[in-house]
Amino acid sequence: MPKVKTNRVKHPEGWQLIEPTLRELQTKMREAENDPHDGKRKCEALWPIFKIAHQKSRYIFDLYHRRKEISKELYEFCLDQGYADRNLIAKWKKPGYERLCCLRCMQPRDHNFQTTCVCRVPKNLREEKVIECVHCGCKGCASGD
Repeated sequence: MPKVKTNRVKHPEGWQLIEPTLRELQTKMREAENDPHDGKRKCEALWPIFKIAHQKSRYIFDLYHRRKEISKELYEFCLDQGYADRNLIAKWKKPGYERLCCLRCMQPRDHNFQTTCVCRVPKNLREEKVIECVHCGCKGCASGD
């Protein structure tokens, strides 16, 4: 008789420390996905989802790279299981992208005149002082701010 596969994932050591925070962020994500978006523009409905996804990725990035509180095994587990965005974290490691809000803001094909998003422009070089990114609602993620 063949073995029955189970969906049980073995969590690495230290998972108990970060699990409550990740569960809380996952709950917020579900609420943001189920919120009614009456009266909002199509892009504005996605802003809370982008914000929470950024928050989860930043939490795991800070625990591993800045505070060094979790192991490499736990960090890789979180990336493999989708708790954090691997590509966004890879950009945060590069100079000039330390505060990047989302990957869409740096892709030229998604913007007018094939440039980056307005939120990537440093505040001292902006004509308008108060702006919001159309893609994620960011108010400014240039590393020079």
